[in-house]
Parts: sequence; structure tokens; C-alpha cells
Amino acid sequence: MFAQILKKSFDPYIEMPIETWIEFARHCETVSFEKEEVMKQANTTEKYFYFILKGSAGILLWRKNNFVCIDIAFENNFFCDYMSLLIKQESPLQTISIEKSEMLRMSRENFHMLSKEYVAQKILRIAAEASFLEKQQQQIDLLTKTALERYLMLFEKFPGIFQRIPQKYIASYLGITPQSLSRLRKQIT
Repeated sequence: MFAQILKKSFDPYIEMPIETWIEFARHCETVSFEKEEVMKQANTTEKYFYFILKGSAGILLWRKNNFVCIDIAFENNFFCDYMSLLIKQESPLQTISIEKSEMLRMSRENFHMLSKEYVAQKILRIAAEASFLEKQQQQIDLLTKTALERYLMLFEKFPGIFQRIPQKYIASYLGITPQSLSRLRKQIT
């Protein structure tokens, strides 16, 4: 079952036989998280690589007196503090489940073991490239688009986001205050 979900999520990028995904899923375990449960504390080393089956997760960075949400991930996406996972070092990033979530979890050891195999290298490279492209576009949008334009793009990409994600995370992800987000939402409705 999990292999089918992985395959369907990746087919738009690269089609691989189901046996590839069966092998990949064999190195994972299913885990659940409560709403706003900390998955990785800030200033620790990432121990796991996740694939979100249900729910959402966020990457937070402590700034001044609160956390800033620098990324949000939903179903059918890989998720973790990828920098920490790759370099096997602490990072200032904290990861949380934003909603009650179910995920596939692969240990750092299995991740690094699989990354030595050719097929897994392709999977992990595509996941990293997709993540990089999304983050690059987010940075460009932050610098070139208005808050209203970023809001509308987010709403178009994730239509149900405002029913699922607390406004504090959405506002932070958009680079605005929760009050500015409330004003934008009133302006549109």
C-alpha cells in the first residue's frame, strides 16, 4: 500500500517500477504525530527522513522572541531538516507536525545506506531537487511579489490551507504578521 502511494507521488517526476518503491518502503516504519508535536528540537541533529501520508508538517527557526515558519509540507511530500540529515550535524531548525499526522519514517542510517544504491540515489536526488526548486521560488516570490500576491498563490496551490493550518504559521511562511494576514483575508472576502 505505501509503495503505491510513493509511486503515485513520484510518477510525475520519474516513473519507476513498483518493486523499487516496495524496497524503499521496506526501510520505513509508520509513525503518528499529534497536532503541533515537536518532531525534532532546534539545535539537535535530524535522525529521520519522513514521507507525509496524512497531515502536514513545518520547519521553524527561532528568531528574536518567536518561531518563524520557513517551510510547510503536506501529504505526499518528503519532509525533514534535510540540511542536518545530510551533514549529520545540529541545526537551529525545529520540525513539528502542524496537524495530527501519519508519516513513513526512515532512519538516518537507512537513508544513508539507501543513498549508496543507484535507484535510491535517483529518488533522493529528485526529492532534493524538487525541494530546492520550491525553496528557490519561495525566496524569489518573497523578494518580487506583494503579500497579497503571495497569499493568492498559496491559496491557489493549497485551497484548503486556511482550514488546516493555524494563521500564525501561514503568516510567518508568507513573511507577514498574523494581523496583516487577517487584513488580507478580510480584503479578499
